[in-house]
Amino acid sequence: MQKILNAQNANLAMQNKGLTQTAVADNLAVSKEAVSQWLSAKSFPRPNKLLQLGKLLGLSFDELVIKEDPFAPKVAFRKMKGTKTKDHHIEKAQEMGRFLRYLAPYLPFDTLEMPPVLKSPHCDYEYLRKVTAKVREDINLGPTDRVNFSHLIRRFGELQAVVVPVLWGSKQRHENAVHIYLPDSQSTWVYLNLDTNIHDFKFWMAHELGHCLSPSLEGDDAEDFADAFAGSLLFPHELAESAYFSIKAQPSTAAKVAHVINLADPLMISPYTVLGQANKYAQATQQSEIELSKAVFPGAVTNFNKKFKNLSEALFGDAALDADGKPSAREYIAKAEANFETPFFELLRKYLKEQDKGSGFVRTVLDMPMLDSRSIYTELT
Repeated sequence: MQKILNAQNANLAMQNKGLTQTAVADNLAVSKEAVSQWLSAKSFPRPNKLLQLGKLLGLSFDELVIKEDPFAPKVAFRKMKGTKTKDHHIEKAQEMGRFLRYLAPYLPFDTLEMPPVLKSPHCDYEYLRKVTAKVREDINLGPTDRVNFSHLIRRFGELQAVVVPVLWGSKQRHENAVHIYLPDSQSTWVYLNLDTNIHDFKFWMAHELGHCLSPSLEGDDAEDFADAFAGSLLFPHELAESAYFSIKAQPSTAAKVAHVINLADPLMISPYTVLGQANKYAQATQQSEIELSKAVFPGAVTNFNKKFKNLSEALFGDAALDADGKPSAREYIAKAEANFETPFFELLRKYLKEQDKGSGFVRTVLDMPMLDSRSIYTELT
């Protein structure tokens, strides 16, 4: 466990007490440079100096020191529209990651070799064109073939990423997908919310695949790359180039919108992906972008989406559902394992039985209500 000074608390205490870095250095009999390095996290004071600093500033150990876990789970979110990632979202996902650590020893993957990742991932159009062409080749797809769920699922398995299908509902959540990477076991876990539109779900899967290939990226850089990767994979250059000119050739805005939707439908992707990739092609080739009315296009996409069931409805439509519209624990586990080829529930089953853990573990690791977690626990044990 690494430690650094809580610079924010220390600086605020210094201001309140009218202390400069020089004054702190004089009181502790150290150099001003030493104090500067403490506050910039370049070094950490020796125990006796830390004690003196706390007394000088009137701060307790917990107020003065930040404990850093070098193996803290790295998390990324595919957020719902209009939501912002806050500290409590990150803390909850990291807590899920800490529980996943207990499942890592049960992983069925070869631990002698790590799956390939991209060396220096970035969002340049031509770079993404080459990367996604290689991914398509790896999953036996031609340059313009439709990417199906089975192709993405297979690639997750090849990259040793564990898919965790969850039923988080379609509203009142911050995230629709969560990517958790555990540095200590070098394992990747991808939570995907089944309660969502089928076209969006495919994009999120491709987005998470982008995360799996770029573990070196964090924050906005990681999200931007994953989004750009997903678009390029699902609607590649060859289709984007053709779409750009065929959309431009339409005689009216209404015809353009209808044409975008017609291009998206057979590929089972969102019209937003089609338009977005056509305009990325335009940017890369220094041509004018296609502008569709914000008063018309979103409404047309919404109407298009209404023709399709949420993925959870498609998966569990024939199953007996409870009052909340959820399948039984048995049905949920069976369909999740069969359709996503995930080892997750088998890992969970082995851990619960061997370590004699209760439903509370299930509740945390799947981030679900206690009643649901008890049903899952009963089915697994």
